[in-house]
Amino acid sequence: MDRNNFQALIFEKAKGIAYITLNRPEALNTYNIRMRDELFQVLHAIQDDAEINVVVLRGAGEKAFCAGADLSEFLTAPSTVIARQVRWERDVWGLFLRIPQPFIAALHGYVLGSGIEIALCCDLRIASPDARFGLPEVGLGIIPAAGGTQTLPRTIGPGKAFDLLLTNRWIGGEEAYALGLVQRIVPKEKLWSTVDQMAQRISSYDPVAVRAGKRAVLQGLDLPLEEGLALEKRLSCQLASKFHETDE
Repeated sequence: MDRNNFQALIFEKAKGIAYITLNRPEALNTYNIRMRDELFQVLHAIQDDAEINVVVLRGAGEKAFCAGADLSEFLTAPSTVIARQVRWERDVWGLFLRIPQPFIAALHGYVLGSGIEIALCCDLRIASPDARFGLPEVGLGIIPAAGGTQTLPRTIGPGKAFDLLLTNRWIGGEEAYALGLVQRIVPKEKLWSTVDQMAQRISSYDPVAVRAGKRAVLQGLDLPLEEGLALEKRLSCQLASKFHETDE
């Protein structure tokens, strides 16, 4: 297993799977500037690594996946101009959504603010019953700035998204499952093993087919049905031609 030395993250690779662990347990894995920079670096490496078939994202410690952004850093930027420039140069969220490999999030404890937004950048979200989801930004006089106003309503619908976004109401794992925010609820002691088994299963499949399936779904959501069906047909024909070349 490869292991890279970061301060706010742990990045490991094993048998086609990349593991990203948010590693600030003493601060409930809050998302700070160092974590942003390291995550940007890791995501770029994953995007260009043909050996990685699937990515697992999780939080260190017992209390949190990610309890939001470290506002003591992000709200004290030297100027809005500099902050905006840095965001364009290090657009972690846009990079997340461009990566072709599927992402699985293992969610436990606090999943707040940026924690939800990171999870929503993942394709599959598995949670333990103790997970607590919330978007506290409006109560702080701000709004989500990492895609939450766009990804959450696309996942659970605008009405349910408003209920969380505008009221700062926190929900548990079971309600998150009922809303469709997560796909599975598993006991906390089995969370990482369940996600790892899922990652191993996905990694065992043809990575070209897996990536094509992800691309068909995500791109198709933004297309009229007729164009989405054409995209599916085009990708399917590309896979079929690959098998035909192999047979020859």
